Amino acid sequence: MAVRGIRIFGDPVLRAPSAPIGEIDDGVRALVRDLLDTVELPGRAGVAAPQIGVGLRAFSYNIDGDIGYILNPELIEVGGEPAPVGEGCLSVPGLWHDTPRHPYAKVRGIDLDGNEIVIEGEGLLAQALQHETDHLDGMLYLDRLPPDRRRVAMREVRESDWF
Repeated sequence: MAVRGIRIFGDPVLRAPSAPIGEIDDGVRALVRDLLDTVELPGRAGVAAPQIGVGLRAFSYNIDGDIGYILNPELIEVGGEPAPVGEGCLSVPGLWHDTPRHPYAKVRGIDLDGNEIVIEGEGLLAQALQHETDHLDGMLYLDRLPPDRRRVAMREVRESDWF
């Protein structure tokens, strides 16, 4: 169990679609422990496996003190018209942009015992479910921005001290 370092914009693992988890073994159990430990830090709503350098379909979440994880999540439903919501990302530190997100989202996946689980919610949970599944598909929230806002965001990335 460990808090893992977060991979930053430019790292290829953030742009590669994540592989589905097959067998649930000790490595997958350790990954889940690390995801949970890493998301528990203050100010974190979610951490996807690629953000800690692992190209597998898994993420953890921490919404209003409700901490959990899901393996092989698939976004199966969204509801409502997308609306701009303030959003940031641990992998793009210091940036914050209004990102179009649906107000409701539902994901389906499995737990460490292989049982199907469904997580659904509105507001911040819906935003986190969409954000984290994007990570597993090799997308960053910057990719969701309208073209004019994306240009501004990319300039901010280039001018950042971490890039």
